[in-house]
Amino acid sequence: MRPLPRLMVAPNGARRGKAEHPALPITDDELVDTARACQQAGADGIHLHIRDAAGRHLLDAGRYQALLDRLIDQVPDMYLQVTSETAGRYDAEEQRAMMRSLRPAQVSVGLREMVRHPDDWPLARDFYHWACDNGVEIQHILYSPDDVRGFVDACDKGFIPGRSQLILFVQGSYANGSRDSIDLEDYLQPLTQADGIDIDWMACAFGAAETDSLVRAAQLGGNARVGFENSLWNKDGTMAADNAERVREVDAALRALAPADQTPN
Repeated sequence: MRPLPRLMVAPNGARRGKAEHPALPITDDELVDTARACQQAGADGIHLHIRDAAGRHLLDAGRYQALLDRLIDQVPDMYLQVTSETAGRYDAEEQRAMMRSLRPAQVSVGLREMVRHPDDWPLARDFYHWACDNGVEIQHILYSPDDVRGFVDACDKGFIPGRSQLILFVQGSYANGSRDSIDLEDYLQPLTQADGIDIDWMACAFGAAETDSLVRAAQLGGNARVGFENSLWNKDGTMAADNAERVREVDAALRALAPADQTPN
């Protein structure tokens, strides 16, 4: 399984548009330009949402593949991850159908979207095993410590196969920014029960606390996801000019954490 990138940019998400920030990328051309700029700023991965002609969230295997082909050419060293988010437009079967058609190397999947009720587990289990058998690497999106406990239980039962797993912890929310953020330590505690599973994790954070949250993730051994999907703001409370500015700030903060024995004399 390919390790998660040290610093992934999530430049647009499913909900925000130009009204929230004029530099938020909507079109494929804008996403390619953003990927190049963010790679130069320090990002080694990008989390991709595509939009339809009206700017609405879209799950479309053909459109995704066309964008991935462009990015492989333009930013060949970047970790390219597509989303399967429903954003209120799709159901779990449509999510699974898109992923089975696209067969992406990397995709993010919200556990609570795949399994809204216990009766959803048979189809979800089949999908997770299909992904494992077909080289589709899933980063499991977990929104709370309860989600983490449910994830660990699913791994223990074999519903989610594999001894190596990729995780994203989500801090805060669109509605409340960082005000309802849960400490990363509370997310990590249930993982102590995941015996025999190698966990590679990342955090993202809504609101102006984004930079501090991502620094804390690095201190705890995790990776960072930054960008306009989750936050438009720099640490000092100013609105960032673009995604590359957010990447530069977080990249600098992460570099400042270098161990003392790696600091030049």
